[in-house]
Amino acid sequence: MPREREMPEGSPGAPQTLLPPEMFMDMDRSGPVPLYFQVAKKIEDAIADGTLPAGARLENEVALGGRLGLSRPTVRRAIQELVSKGLLVRQRGVGTQVVQRPLTRKVELTSLYDDLERGARLPSTRLLLHEVTRADDRVSQALSVPEQSPVLHIRRVRLADGAPLAVLENYLPGEFTDVPADDLRSRGLYQVLRARGTYMSVAHQLIGARSATAEESELLQIDARGPVLTMDRTAFNSAGRPVEFGHHCYRPDLYSFEMTLVNK
Repeated sequence: MPREREMPEGSPGAPQTLLPPEMFMDMDRSGPVPLYFQVAKKIEDAIADGTLPAGARLENEVALGGRLGLSRPTVRRAIQELVSKGLLVRQRGVGTQVVQRPLTRKVELTSLYDDLERGARLPSTRLLLHEVTRADDRVSQALSVPEQSPVLHIRRVRLADGAPLAVLENYLPGEFTDVPADDLRSRGLYQVLRARGTYMSVAHQLIGARSATAEESELLQIDARGPVLTMDRTAFNSAGRPVEFGHHCYRPDLYSFEMTLVNK
């Protein structure tokens, strides 16, 4: 079984999980199958059977290679194979960790908070911004309100099982400027709106990708300028009035969109 090694006081991240050398004893070091591939397969199997649970933090490449009698390039390539598969993630200041279960979201009119709860994930929120501001040209057009009219501007980090998943930025028209900050910390936005009798009926949504900003990289615990998925959404109530305009970005290793295409 893997062992945990406590980090020195002040070191970031969870305790390192030490992979036992006996886990790699049956590797064929002189056969045709590359060593990096065999190492990657051993670690992948340990993730699949739960020996390495989500969030487990691996020791660094030099330490692992030294204990197993393998070169650093061999271990680095094995780790990269699993990063490419979405099984491991390198996080700045934390190290290499087994990823949390990725969330696949169907492209439909739901909120991320609701999707997480339906998927038996534990959603939580860090509220970064909650302020009444004035609508600029972009926001006024999206919400069909006059320029400089008051709107509620909110910005949050959504976490799933404690792992940062998305940075969510939203604007709401004037009648929602009294939405309490505490409500947005404890519930999803659509839950808050439904409690006020507002239900989303239809939305226009644009999905894309880009490089993360420096702040987003830090909030999502990804590499600087790493890729993020994006979604811009304007949602309308049953009367056809826009009640939410949002720009969101997501960690691509933990999140994906799913859609069904029909040939007409």
